[in-house]
Amino acid sequence: MKTLSLELAQGPVLVFGGPYSNLAATQSMHALAESKHIPARNCICTGDIVAYCGQPVETVELIREWGIPVIMGNCEEALAQTAGDCGCGFDAGTTCATLSDQWYQYANARIDAEARDWMRELPRMIEFQIQQRKVCVVHGGVHRINQFIYPSTSASVKSAQFNDLRADIIIGGHSGLPFGESVGQKYWLNSGAIGMPANDATRDGWYLLLEQDDGVLSASWHRLQYDAQSEHQVMLARGLDNGYAEALLTGLWPSLDMLPQVERNQQGRVLNPDRLVLD
Repeated sequence: MKTLSLELAQGPVLVFGGPYSNLAATQSMHALAESKHIPARNCICTGDIVAYCGQPVETVELIREWGIPVIMGNCEEALAQTAGDCGCGFDAGTTCATLSDQWYQYANARIDAEARDWMRELPRMIEFQIQQRKVCVVHGGVHRINQFIYPSTSASVKSAQFNDLRADIIIGGHSGLPFGESVGQKYWLNSGAIGMPANDATRDGWYLLLEQDDGVLSASWHRLQYDAQSEHQVMLARGLDNGYAEALLTGLWPSLDMLPQVERNQQGRVLNPDRLVLD
């Protein structure tokens, strides 16, 4: 597995996933990082820069200009290979698969060869040390780029992710839901995504901060507010008048096909993840 080892600067580490071709959300994330004086090397994207929304080229350009570490998501893997679909792992014939075919064909027709070459060279894992703890950042799972891992996913599945890694903390993306929990004496975290709401009836995206205070390392999840209405209008203007465009405004996903029953039952409930002390 291609891995990038980071040397962090002092201060917090910002992790976010799923820009999803949502330029307005990505601009807000960039502006927030600058307002907090978080240097680019301490800002990590868990992948899927390109997906549901209407500005794939512009979003890739902004991420590259920002110069932050980026993990290959399944969408970058698919675009780099000019694959026939996004590789999200949706079952054929489901609403998710049908909707994703629309945005993927739209994006695949616009991403140029030079951007695909850049995507092809992205690492599949990023690792760094913080407070003598080894942190590994992946897209989906450690061994499968498009593995969905949710809050309700069994502890045994999460624990298995650590078997081949000498890691204390794993941070994933892909599922689009922000959460964190202890797995034995280790921790599995998900940053959430910025480019699409978290199915909780709000328009906000989510990001994760790792911070040290008086020797205590903690993880905290934060809402990212941005102009969702403008991004919605871009999607309509570019022919992407679909469930994902509507979700930007309603905060509700157009399909629950891939969600376990626990997460299905929580649709529309406003999220408020607790700060997690990583002791």
